[in-house]
Amino acid sequence: MWGLVLEVLAYLLVWGFRRPAPEQTAAVWIAFALVLAPLSSLFFAAAARELGLHFRIKAVVAANHELITTGPYRMVRHPIYASMLGLLVSNAIAVSRWEAALSALILYLVGTEIRVRSEEGLLARRFPEQLAAYRMQVRAYLPFLR
Repeated sequence: MWGLVLEVLAYLLVWGFRRPAPEQTAAVWIAFALVLAPLSSLFFAAAARELGLHFRIKAVVAANHELITTGPYRMVRHPIYASMLGLLVSNAIAVSRWEAALSALILYLVGTEIRVRSEEGLLARRFPEQLAAYRMQVRAYLPFLR
């Protein structure tokens, strides 16, 4: 749950330390945020739909659990975290001071790393060979990076 706490704190930072009203953001950045937010929301919805009944806030491996590798899970192993990162970035561009945005990004990534390692630890105990093969083929939540 510490990972989730850090992720929530990241969002609070973005919205708690807003830019003063007269400060303007370049139009290209606003356009980027306006594209990133709905794409992230759609990616989240697709991932949640693909998970079905396995979608939970707290990571658990149920008796009927299966390793989901289809839909958005073909692109990244944790598309919900990727989409929440996209939403965080788009919100930060739109409203936040750069210092708060940078701090929020760091907090979110640390929180997400905690959650990814915890969840993958649970999955590795249940699906050792499948998860190892999946990890070799698909990045965690940042395509091309992690």
